[in-house]
Amino acid sequence: MISYICKDADGNVLISIERVNEALLSENPLLTHCLAVVKFQNDYLLGWNKWRNRYEIFGGCLENGESARECVIRECYEELGIKDANVVFIGATKFLLRPDYFSSQERIEYGGLYGLTLSDLAFEDIYRQVKDKDEIGKIALYSQIKNREPIAIIDEELLKYFPLAR
Repeated sequence: MISYICKDADGNVLISIERVNEALLSENPLLTHCLAVVKFQNDYLLGWNKWRNRYEIFGGCLENGESARECVIRECYEELGIKDANVVFIGATKFLLRPDYFSSQERIEYGGLYGLTLSDLAFEDIYRQVKDKDEIGKIALYSQIKNREPIAIIDEELLKYFPLAR
C-alpha cells in the first residue's frame, strides 16, 4: 500500500512534498506544472476554476523550455496580473494522477510548489488584474469560503506548506 498525504474525490493522490534543489526539479522529465500558494493579508487567496467548478490555488502547466520558476511567474501574471512575482520555492509535489483530459493513463507527475505574498494590493483590485478570465471566474479569501464553497481537496492541503504568520 502506498503512503500518501491526501486523495481527492477523482482518485488523484498527493504522495509527497519533497525538498529538492529547484534547478534539479526543472530538469526532471516528470515535471509538468507549477503551483502558487498565495497569501493575502492574514489569509489565502484562491481562484474559481470555471472548468473544474471549484476553488483552487493558482498555477498551471509548464510550457516548452520553461524552468519551474519561469512557469510559476508566468502563471502568476496570467492568473493574478502580478508582474515580477517574488515567489519562494517550497518544494516538489509528487502526484499519482488518474486519467484525465491531459492523459488517458494513470501516471506519476511532479510539480513545483511556490509561495507568494501579496501585500500592496487592495482585494478589489486583484481580480481586475486577472488576465486569464476564461479560466479564473472569481477570487476569494479562504476563510470566507471554507466549508461553504467547493475547494480542491489537494490544493487545500497544500496551503499548509506556506503557513500564515501568526
